[in-house]
Amino acid sequence: MSTPDHTQSPADGELVSALSVVEGQPLETRAEGYAKLYDDLRAQLEGGDIPARD
Repeated sequence: MSTPDHTQSPADGELVSALSVVEGQPLETRAEGYAKLYDDLRAQLEGGDIPARD
């Protein structure tokens, strides 16, 4: 039985950093920050599925 690998990749560090920035914002602007972060992550994940246009 193996143990899970809990090492962080550079992308993990960027995500944690981005989340820290959003969490440090005033409550009124956090929703907008989380929405932008969500959109950025979705675009990165879906970017591998869609061939690039010339």
